[in-house]
Amino acid sequence: MEKIIVVGGGAAGMMAAARAGSRGYEVHLYEKNNRLGKKILITGKGRCNLTNDCDVETLLENIPGNPYFMYSAFYHLDSPQTQELFHRLGLETKVERGRRVFPVSDKSLDVVFALEQYLRESKVKLHLDSPVEEVLISQGRAVGVRLKKGTVVEADAVIVATGGLSYPATGSTGDGYRFAKKAGHQVTKLYPSLVPLKAEEAWCKSLMGLSLRNISIQVKNKKGKTVFEEFGEMLFTHYGVSGPVILSASRHLLFSMEEGYRLYIDLKPAMDEKKLDMRLLRDFEKYANRDFGNALDDLLPKKLIPVIIALSGIAADKKVNNITKEERKNLLSLLKGLPLTITGTAGFNEAVITCGGICVDEMDPSTMESKFVKNLHFAGEVLDVDAYTGGYNLQIAFSSGYTAGEGVLAQ
Repeated sequence: MEKIIVVGGGAAGMMAAARAGSRGYEVHLYEKNNRLGKKILITGKGRCNLTNDCDVETLLENIPGNPYFMYSAFYHLDSPQTQELFHRLGLETKVERGRRVFPVSDKSLDVVFALEQYLRESKVKLHLDSPVEEVLISQGRAVGVRLKKGTVVEADAVIVATGGLSYPATGSTGDGYRFAKKAGHQVTKLYPSLVPLKAEEAWCKSLMGLSLRNISIQVKNKKGKTVFEEFGEMLFTHYGVSGPVILSASRHLLFSMEEGYRLYIDLKPAMDEKKLDMRLLRDFEKYANRDFGNALDDLLPKKLIPVIIALSGIAADKKVNNITKEERKNLLSLLKGLPLTITGTAGFNEAVITCGGICVDEMDPSTMESKFVKNLHFAGEVLDVDAYTGGYNLQIAFSSGYTAGEGVLAQ
C-alpha cells in the first residue's frame, strides 16, 4: 500500500489526510501540538464560522489574494458540498447574517470532532506532539520527512499544510515556508491580515469593549482618496479598533501602512446629513432645558457620549437651547465621520490569517502539487491565497486540503 504523510493537523491538513485515506492509501498525519485543530478552536470567537453559504463565484469575489488559483479546488469541494460533508459527519449547522455558516451548538470543538470522525473513517494514523523538521526530497520527488527528534519516516508523497504565521501560539510558525523554499519555491512577503488596527487617539482606550453595530467605515489615504468602505460591526480595543469591518479593511492597508491612513466612522449610516440634522433638532427640542452632556442618550451608546462631547468642542454643561447652528453642524460632521488616525496593525499574534505565502504559479491548482517536486503538495494558509472574513478562509483550507488529498498519487 502506498504511504502518504500529511504535515499539519489544522483544517487543511485534516481534510487532506481524510480525503487521501478515504481513497485507500496509508496516511500518517503529523501534528506538532498535543491535539488537532488548535486554530479552528479559536476561530469565530470559539464558534467557528466554517464556511459561507454561497456559490463558487461569490467565494472567488471574496478572495483578494489570487482567487483564480482556487477555481479548480472549489469545483472539487464547494460550500454546499462542504456543508453536506459535515452534516454526514454528524455536525448540524446554521446560517447567520452574511450567510456565515456556524455549528448549531456554537462550539468550534464540534467542527474538530467532525473532522476527527472523518480521519477515523479514513483510517488515518495520527502522530501528535510530532513536529516535522524537514521534508525529504530525492531525485526531484518527495520521499518522506525527518522529525525534530531525528527519526526519518519514508513515504511515497508528502502534503504540507502547516498554516501561516498568524496566531503562532497555535503552532503556525512558518515551517511550511521553510519546506517550500528548500524545494525551490518562492515565498512572497508575509503580512498579518484580517488584523485589528492600532490608532493614535488615546480616547479609544476609554471605549475599550464597546461594540458598534450597523455603522459604516471609510478609510482614506493621505491624498484623501477612499481605499476601503464597508457597512457592519466594529469594536474598540485598548489600542484602537477591531471587529468584522476593521478586519476586512486591514487587508487593503497592509502593503502601504507607512503611508498613513485615516479611518472615518459613520455612526448613523441609515440617515443622510439632512435627516440626521432633523433628528438632532428633534432631540434638542425634547431636551431644550438640559445640559448638552445629558442630551445625547437617545442617539448614542452611553460609553461613547463623553468622547463625542469632548471632540465636539461644545461644553458639556452648555444648555441645549444655547447650542449654535455652527456647533450643531460640527456635531453632525462628527457623527457622520468620527475620525481616527491609523498607526499600524496588532501584528501576527492577533491576525486571523497570513497574507502572502508560497507562490501559487508554482503549484498545479487541480492537485495542489508542486511543479518543481513530484509528489509534494501544499494546502491551506501556507499558500499565497487569502480572503475576507465570513467563512471564506476556512473554505479555502477545506477545498485546497480536499484537492490535495484527492490529487496526491492520482497519476
